[in-house]
Amino acid sequence: MFVVSSSGYLIQAGHSTEAGRPIPPGRPADVLAEAHRVLGELTEHGIGADAALALVTTVLADGGVDLTHPLAAAHLQPPPLAVAVSADALASAGNASLDTYDSGPAAIAVERWVVAALARMAGFDAEADGVFTPGGTLSNLTALLLARDAAAARLGVDVRSDGVAALPDPVVFCSELAHFSVSRACAALGIGERAVRPVSVDSHRRMRPDALASMLRACGTPVAIVATAGTTDFGSVDPLPELAVIAREHGVWLHVDAAYGFGAVFSSKLAGLVDGLALADSVTADLHKIGWQPAAASVLLVRSSASFGPLERSVAYLNPEDDRAEGYDGTLGRSLQTTRRPDAVKVAATLLALGRAGLGALVDRCHELAGHAAGLIAADPAFELVGGATLTTVVFRYRPADDSVADEVNARLRRALMRAGEALIGRTQVDKVTCLKLTLLNPNARESDLVALLALVREAGSAAERLVEGAA
Repeated sequence: MFVVSSSGYLIQAGHSTEAGRPIPPGRPADVLAEAHRVLGELTEHGIGADAALALVTTVLADGGVDLTHPLAAAHLQPPPLAVAVSADALASAGNASLDTYDSGPAAIAVERWVVAALARMAGFDAEADGVFTPGGTLSNLTALLLARDAAAARLGVDVRSDGVAALPDPVVFCSELAHFSVSRACAALGIGERAVRPVSVDSHRRMRPDALASMLRACGTPVAIVATAGTTDFGSVDPLPELAVIAREHGVWLHVDAAYGFGAVFSSKLAGLVDGLALADSVTADLHKIGWQPAAASVLLVRSSASFGPLERSVAYLNPEDDRAEGYDGTLGRSLQTTRRPDAVKVAATLLALGRAGLGALVDRCHELAGHAAGLIAADPAFELVGGATLTTVVFRYRPADDSVADEVNARLRRALMRAGEALIGRTQVDKVTCLKLTLLNPNARESDLVALLALVREAGSAAERLVEGAA
């Protein structure tokens, strides 16, 4: 079953939680087998709603991840706020779709309200617009579609009608640490992954403006500059004001992937990290990361509503021109989707319940926890601190006596922790070296939990080291 704590977070109650585990012990095959055993064979006439819900609840509670557990620190996946979960259920019950007015008038109005509120927090003026998407990957894809068509229009090319073959040598620039969804979007848009030009980063893991400027002087058709505000591993933020100057000088669309870092705007302490968001043509924000929303709650903001022009469609049975002229319009012309659920409802409830300051307090607490974790790691000879706490992530490594086996030991120790159900930590690669990562998005976690978590990592590392040495 699921119950709500007095602090307002959704608590997952089940066998894994009762045993103090963030994830069920065992291997993936064990979870699969147990789920199939509990659910059983599909019957011809069903088992009734109560029995069905009981079985599904058992599977999710016993075999799921408990994001409220203080030792769950693997991904940008927070414990959702109870008010957001409740509002999400309300939205699902209404079953509105935002593509056309008569499929969800109130839901459309709520999304417009949320988009306007988020745009103001980003620093945009009243001309800004936006749309919710199923995730940051789709927000980035949509942004690059708008950028592609804008670049083509400057050359007198109609990509929508004639295809990308008419666009000569398109190029997209992004940091070498940009999210993989940038390359994926270029592939999906027909630009091709080879069009992506990674730009080197500085010692703070931020895109180098001088390197970008040099590359822009020797390229084909620049489609977009994609800046990152909050890299997945390090939380580093590219120098947005400087990149905006370069984008303007070259007439190139500037998109900011702030899927992770947008949440800094809630915090008076951290908002300065993302100064310059409003200088972008478009911004991705994922509130199911720093925002404590049930997935998905991604938003694409644009500086001008006119930017959505390439997505405009007039469909007789959805948004005929005379209806639109009378104001009866949905969001079909802002999205790649037709049917689209009202994800903004949960965000609206959260903003109303907590306000900017309430969310900011959650951001600040997680940032404090990350800083404390970085300090513990730096002071422990068993570990190497690879990247400190810019936002809420900390990258590090376990140090075996023999550095030549460090990659294998770090990979093994993480799997061992999962297999035992003891802790959830992330894994990544930095400069071709296997590293571990803490992603701290549980404001209820305590400093003592971090001490316990690192003790488990140290113990698992020692055990993995012995296994690797024994196999040599």
